[in-house]
Amino acid sequence: MTDKTPSSVPEAEDAPRGDDAPREQDAPREQDASDASREQDAPREGGAPAGRPVVQVSPAVHKRLTTGLGGFALAMGACLLLVLAIYVVTPRSDEEILPTVDYSSQLWAMTNDAPYTAYAPEGLPATWRPTSSRLHGLGEAGDEPVAWHLGFVTPSDEYAALEQSNEKASEYVPRMANSSKPTGTMQVNGETWTKYHRKDKHANSLARTLPDGPTLVVTGTATYGELAILAGSLRPQTEKDTPLVPSPAATPRS
Repeated sequence: MTDKTPSSVPEAEDAPRGDDAPREQDAPREQDASDASREQDAPREGGAPAGRPVVQVSPAVHKRLTTGLGGFALAMGACLLLVLAIYVVTPRSDEEILPTVDYSSQLWAMTNDAPYTAYAPEGLPATWRPTSSRLHGLGEAGDEPVAWHLGFVTPSDEYAALEQSNEKASEYVPRMANSSKPTGTMQVNGETWTKYHRKDKHANSLARTLPDGPTLVVTGTATYGELAILAGSLRPQTEKDTPLVPSPAATPRS
């Protein structure tokens, strides 16, 4: 009888076949992908994220960039202090300097061409500085009144003007004096002048209408005392052949 006892080594029929065995390339790679992602997102040395360029700056530039608003404010403050210092030490004056004028040509024209006897100041001190002179109506063939304005800066740095015209006195005086209400009279060299005052304009005025002649008004911010000096200096200009010479006090003061 033949011995058919099975061999002590079992056959490998229960072992996985070669085709069913797991291969290395089929193994899951989730862990490797996660590690790669973390490695890519991890910041590089120096604080810059991976994949971005790193800009290296010097310590001085870094300090300027991080100083911020404080440094800017300090710089602006220093500039403002410098400007203020320059403003304080720079000499300046708020006083308006009016030019000195030569009114000799207007005086000559009034003396020779006015339809009435013109009046002009004579003997005024040099501290009376003429600053304006204007003619109106001269050469209009008698169609309009002829007027002459002559303005001065007084010794007290106030304003005084001589206004004269052959316009009707009842219209001319209120317009030149800025008032139609007399406040009294004043004697100047034996002549009576009517006083006017306009408080809101700080204006004082003296007016006088000459017989068969012009109306004279001296007006301005000057006191009545200074206006009386100007009024007392007025003289009739009757010499028709008066030469054309520079007016007194026409030379600017040094």
